[in-house]
Amino acid sequence: MFAKFRRRAETPQPADSASDHPPQPSPAPGFSGKAPDPDDTGPLLSVRGLERTFEVGGKPLRVLKGIDLDLYPRQLVMLRGRSGSGKTTLLNLMGGLDTPTRGEVWFRGQPLHAWDDDRRTAVRRKEIGFIFQSYALLPLLSAYENVELSLRIAGVPRSEWKSRATACLEMVGLGKRMHHRPYELSGGEQQRVAIAKAIAHRPRLILADEPTAEVDSQMAAQIIAMFREIVARENITICMTTHDPTILEVADHVYEMADGVLAAV
Repeated sequence: MFAKFRRRAETPQPADSASDHPPQPSPAPGFSGKAPDPDDTGPLLSVRGLERTFEVGGKPLRVLKGIDLDLYPRQLVMLRGRSGSGKTTLLNLMGGLDTPTRGEVWFRGQPLHAWDDDRRTAVRRKEIGFIFQSYALLPLLSAYENVELSLRIAGVPRSEWKSRATACLEMVGLGKRMHHRPYELSGGEQQRVAIAKAIAHRPRLILADEPTAEVDSQMAAQIIAMFREIVARENITICMTTHDPTILEVADHVYEMADGVLAAV
């Protein structure tokens, strides 16, 4: 049903000339306070010196220990690592669901790390989509209604709801199942509804936490094929976490997370 996608060519990096683009934010320590270039040749999202510490049993637990990362437009990026390596914590910080103990998160040139929850929520509603391992679907709503709800929350005009929700469900192969509720769908189908819901409001960035963890290898391959198609057709950047080494070859970039630090593979 879904075509097999080859790995895409690398997205062109910003020009070397300092006059073409403003400077990128400096790594820790000592942050520059300057935003990354928000146009299509600069990073869509940048994190610099990102740290996150939690209190566990009255003692500090450092989960992230100084992460530097750039996500560019129209790329599929994968974060690989064992459970507990900090992948989900990093996604939460990049999506504005949490705030760093130290460091910067820049989204389209805006300091997400410096904003209050209301401003971060406004950005999430319109420009960031989330795909959770648990699907996060409302059980009493049909697949169509779950997708339509994301359009309502994002403030998309009512006249666009039907066409956009239908197009997104057809894109993930659920055109004939759109009026079924989650309990009437398989795990793989529920994950595809979650993908349609995430892309419906045309976000710039999708953050996906282990989207293939609860499905078999065949469905995992279909989901990754869908991600490649979404990147190409919808001009969306997708950053996902995974344990599965068999799907890494289709990514534009793969990063290894271990003990709260990040390295390119």
